[in-house]
Amino acid sequence: MIDRSKFLPVSREDMEARGWDEVDFVLVTGDAYCDHPSFGTAIISRELEAHSYKVAILAQPNFHSAEDFKRFGRPRLGFLINSGNVDSMVNHYSVFKRRRKKDEYSPGGNAGRRPDRAVIVYCNRAREAYKGVPIMIGGLEASLRRLAHYDYWDDKVRRSILLDSKADLLMYGMGERSVVEIADALDSGIDVADITWIRGTCYRGRMSDIEEEIERERMLVMDTVRSNDAAKIGRSAAAFDNSDLSGSIAGGGTVVLPSFAEVSTDKRRYCDSFTMSYRNNDYIAGNRLVEPYENNVCVVQNPPQEPLSREELDDVYERSYAGTYHPMYEAEGGVPGMKEVKFSIVSVRGCFGGCAFCALTYHQGREVRSRSEASIVAEAKRLTELPDFKGYIHDIGGPTANFRNPACEKQLKTGVCKNKDCLYPGVCKNMKVDHSEYLSILRAVRKLPKVKKVFIRSGIRYDYVMADKSDEFLREVCKYHVSGVLKVAPEHISPNVLRHMRKPSKEVFTAFAEKYKKINKELGLKQYLIPYLISSHPGSTLEDAVNLAVFLKETGFVPDQVQDFYPTPSTLSTCMYYTGIHPITKEKVYVAKSLAEKKMQRALMHFNKPENRETVKAALKAAGREDLMEYLLGRRYKK
Repeated sequence: MIDRSKFLPVSREDMEARGWDEVDFVLVTGDAYCDHPSFGTAIISRELEAHSYKVAILAQPNFHSAEDFKRFGRPRLGFLINSGNVDSMVNHYSVFKRRRKKDEYSPGGNAGRRPDRAVIVYCNRAREAYKGVPIMIGGLEASLRRLAHYDYWDDKVRRSILLDSKADLLMYGMGERSVVEIADALDSGIDVADITWIRGTCYRGRMSDIEEEIERERMLVMDTVRSNDAAKIGRSAAAFDNSDLSGSIAGGGTVVLPSFAEVSTDKRRYCDSFTMSYRNNDYIAGNRLVEPYENNVCVVQNPPQEPLSREELDDVYERSYAGTYHPMYEAEGGVPGMKEVKFSIVSVRGCFGGCAFCALTYHQGREVRSRSEASIVAEAKRLTELPDFKGYIHDIGGPTANFRNPACEKQLKTGVCKNKDCLYPGVCKNMKVDHSEYLSILRAVRKLPKVKKVFIRSGIRYDYVMADKSDEFLREVCKYHVSGVLKVAPEHISPNVLRHMRKPSKEVFTAFAEKYKKINKELGLKQYLIPYLISSHPGSTLEDAVNLAVFLKETGFVPDQVQDFYPTPSTLSTCMYYTGIHPITKEKVYVAKSLAEKKMQRALMHFNKPENRETVKAALKAAGREDLMEYLLGRRYKK
């Protein structure tokens, strides 16, 4: 059994063993304590430790009273609170709002160890335990709910979680820089209410104070105009034009969003607000956002933090992690969520893929940053030395495995584009397409003693592969990194649905499939392609679902994973789901919301399963495509 001293304290006894009388921070999390860099709790706690702060971990506390929150005594600087690796509502409920029976991030996979809306509940308990102690919230649940957002489970627009939790500060995005800056400010004696300048944070403000700031900035702009300083006019003046949703606003100013009263009652104003926040999520080009509430209250979102450099990322992933779950969970069978990540390596952060249904760009940003080859290979070598290593590296990747660097040089100078995407509707002419670094890493890891196979389970972006003039990467993937099946995510084939998803066309996927088949044939390998698909995505009609079923029948593809569209907070697709409007184009969007239609769209993707036949028949009748009965279901199901 691993030595518990390799973990941060989880009890008073652990504190005393370290000679601590008090801790600087109590980090509260909805996950079991896993000291592995795939878990945000581990990264943040080790980052603070590297800066000489004393951190104790309160994992999955008893949330029915405040007693557990007193376990370590009053923290000197504050509570740090997150829900865990996923939003607690997503963790608890299926897309059909049924309670899940399993929790992969809890001991033994047992559900019920964290509350619904965990961040809010934990904040309440922490405040009951010690009044006046600063409370900072972060992680995915806080990050994606930092401004007013549609909540699928309440079926309404909820306030910023900063207000509902009554926390003092909210950290969004990747929090390594922010949390250390906050810690240093608190440690220097600055009151938490006065910590308003840190990038990547949101704070509660007074709208009247913000208006005074904006007026002072406006007068400065006017002075600039009068002095005819052309270099500053364009940038500064645009920052005050809140009606401009074209994406041309430059970074450095203040943008006032529609008020909560507006966005909670007017779906078009909700779309306007979403578009403004969507286009101000870059550390270079992003503005400060202000969301007004009643009673002179506002939530202020400072511009995002700069992504970590390669050297900084290397440092983060080379901290002294134990690399597994805390031994206190051993009697319950461990933590299931560790199984997949224990022998996986995070190589990149960020994604310029731009999929509408994914919140990753809202959380990690569109600018890709990566670790060095030396750092990744060193981690792989450490994994091979573990006693339970079986020869398999499960993944070397991240949000998208074959992204290694920013999409283009422009992103490093002026930020990501506000009015266009890197890969949608096609590959941008300015994009650098290069797999050479990633190939070098894969080759180096393959050469390590004890390594039998290196998998790429975080997925590859096939349109980026197709944009590569060389087939070298795909050829090596087929030869060394596929074990019979490669899984990719076209998600759909309907042009209308793909347009709303911001995914590449069907033609790109079919061209990739043909190239994959050709290369495997040349290599003498029998390997298959399995698509991931999403049913009932905004824009998808029953006719679109029928056309997808026909495509699957014609091509012989059997989808391994079909995901019903899940309206998670702060995605472009969720905005479409709630409003029935595309927030950027303002066109009306069809949304399948009835349980019956959702079941039909899903069943059509698995039309060959006996248990789906009656639902498929009903779907074909509803779509007026009874002519396809025999084709999809066989002769005995002919009309």
